[in-house]
Amino acid sequence: MARRTFFSFHYQRDVWRANVVRNSGVVIGSSAAGFYDASLWEEAKKKGDVEIKKMIDEGLRNTSVTVVLIGAKSAGRKYINYEIEQSIKRGNGILGIHVHNIKNKDGETDEKGAVPTKLINGGYKVYNWPFDSDKFSKWVDDAYNAAN
Repeated sequence: MARRTFFSFHYQRDVWRANVVRNSGVVIGSSAAGFYDASLWEEAKKKGDVEIKKMIDEGLRNTSVTVVLIGAKSAGRKYINYEIEQSIKRGNGILGIHVHNIKNKDGETDEKGAVPTKLINGGYKVYNWPFDSDKFSKWVDDAYNAAN
């Protein structure tokens, strides 16, 4: 079953990889939660922490699962941690997916990043990105069911 899913990722470093995920056919709808227009992100950054958190909170609204796309530098990022914390508070199903093996715009893969501590401490499942929509759908459903 399709779940409204929020995607958490290190915007400046992994937006290309995140868009590969978004455009792979596993994400339903053209405006998936957590994918912001670059101009919205930049405008919120100019206004500060409160505006960014407000934008994240709005993106999480009406979602039931949060997928943390884990790149080389995702662990410890302030806004990724905030997105995980808010997802836990909402009762969202949560999972992590390593995206280091997805090529960036220059055709390069990256180092495998550390899993964010909040995912480890919460006992959430973490996978490596495959291009397999059936597998991905199952992971999302499993995360949803674990939370409910």
